[in-house]
Amino acid sequence: MTPTSASDGGDGGVVPIPADLDRDDRILLGLSARQLATLTVAGVAAWTLGGLLDQLVGFPVAAAVAAPVALAGVALALGWHDGLPLDRLALAGLAWGRGPKRLVVAPDGIPAAPAWAGPPSPRVAPLDGPVRGVAACGMVDLAGEGWALVCQATPVNLGLRTPAEQRQLLAGFARLLHALAGPIQVWVHSQRADLSPLATRLRRQATCLADPGLEQAALAYAGWLEELAADHQVRRRQLLVIFHQPPGTPEPAAALARQAEQATGLLAAAGVTLTVLDAAAAARVLAVAAIPDGPPRPDGLAPPGAVIAARSA
Repeated sequence: MTPTSASDGGDGGVVPIPADLDRDDRILLGLSARQLATLTVAGVAAWTLGGLLDQLVGFPVAAAVAAPVALAGVALALGWHDGLPLDRLALAGLAWGRGPKRLVVAPDGIPAAPAWAGPPSPRVAPLDGPVRGVAACGMVDLAGEGWALVCQATPVNLGLRTPAEQRQLLAGFARLLHALAGPIQVWVHSQRADLSPLATRLRRQATCLADPGLEQAALAYAGWLEELAADHQVRRRQLLVIFHQPPGTPEPAAALARQAEQATGLLAAAGVTLTVLDAAAAARVLAVAAIPDGPPRPDGLAPPGAVIAARSA
C-alpha cells in the first residue's frame, strides 16, 4: 500500500503500511510458526526415513528416497500459488477430495439409502449455504448473517489515464471508503464466454444486408469469432459490489438502499456506474457463484419459497 503520513508522530514523517495486513508473524529467519512447523515435520520425516533405509540399502538409495520428502516439505512451507501458501491449498484439496461431490437442496436432510442400495455414488450431501431468499428489491437474506445487496459496476481502466487522472480517480475511491458506514465487498467474477450465438446471429443477419461488401464483412467477422473461440479460451468479467448489513438492523432494505445510493453518487465522480440488481439478476449471480461453469439460469423461474398453484381448466 502507499505510505501514509503519520499524524501522531509530530515530525511529519512517513509510516509505511504493509500490503498484507493478515500476514502471519515472523518467528525465526523470516518464517512464520506455520512454516517452521511444516519444515520441522518434513525434516524429521526425511531424516527418519533416510536413517531406516540407510541400514537396509545404503546411503545413496536412502538419500534418493528421503530427498523428495524433504523437498515436498520445503515446497509446502515456502511455495505460493494464486496468493495462497501451498500447504493451505493442499489441505483444501484434501478436504475437497474427501468431501461430497454433489450438493443438493434438502432443508429436511437426505434420507438414508436402504442397505441393499450400497453407498451412494457420487456422494450426496445437503447444500447448507447462507442464502435463505432473495427479496423483490434484490436484497439477499443471509439468515443469521444479516442481509446483502448486490450491485453491478462498470470498470475503470487506470492504465489508460494520465497520472493526474489516476490520482483523481483514486481520491474518489478513497472518499467512498471513508464514507461507508458498513462493510463492502468487491467481487470480480470471470467466466467462460460463448461466442457461438453471436457468430450464428451474424451469419443469419448478414444475408439481409443490401450491400454485398457489408455482407462479406459480417461473414468475415463471424468467421473470426469462431476461430477465436476455437483457438482461445475467451472469458468475460463481471464487476460486482456487495453491501452488507449485520443481523438486527432495523429496516435492512432501506439501509442497504441508502448505502447503494451514497456509493452510486461517490463512484459517479470516478466514472463508475453502479446498478442495483433486481431479484432475478441477483438470483442469476448466486446461481453462477454456486456452479461457475454450469448452464445459465433460465429466466421466468419462480422465486424460492413461492407457492405454485395449478390453474383450473
